[in-house]
Amino acid sequence: MKVILLSELRGKGGEGDIVDVAQGYAENYLFPQRIAIAATKGNIKQLEERRHNIAKREEQRIADAEATKAALEGKSVTVEAKVGEEGQLFGSVTTAMIADAVKDQLGIEIDRKRIERTANIKTAGVHKVNVNLYREITATLEVTVGDAEWFAAQAAAAEAEVAEAAEEAAEEVEVEVEEIVVEEAAE
Repeated sequence: MKVILLSELRGKGGEGDIVDVAQGYAENYLFPQRIAIAATKGNIKQLEERRHNIAKREEQRIADAEATKAALEGKSVTVEAKVGEEGQLFGSVTTAMIADAVKDQLGIEIDRKRIERTANIKTAGVHKVNVNLYREITATLEVTVGDAEWFAAQAAAAEAEVAEAAEEAAEEVEVEVEEIVVEEAAE
């Protein structure tokens, strides 16, 4: 059955597109939700008259999606979750939790349904998630997951690593100074 989409339908098309769908899907979901109308001759004629307005709205949606992508791309948010032994979470991080973290920390409101995870987030650490903003416009976001203890342990480990690197550098400088002193004494 051919229908005219009144709004974006993921995987099918955007507003004003004429697409083929199953009749039951159209009658039981698309029509009652006002996502589409039947592609009759009269409706197609009305669509042709509205093409200019649809194109303007489409440009605005794309511009908004690009602006949101620029604001999200490469950013990082932190999600608090209870961490058990060996970095395993008690439960998993949901898309709603990520959407709330983005809203609270970055001030950008995104629909949780637009957040795409390749797998469930069940471990503490840094995870990358994609946010499908509009059609092919997608932003990548880093989500850091953990609780206060886990973050403190990570900070302590990083601090110890920096201290160890500084100590090694100091030892190297000390060895080089001793070699220079020995060379100067030999001359």
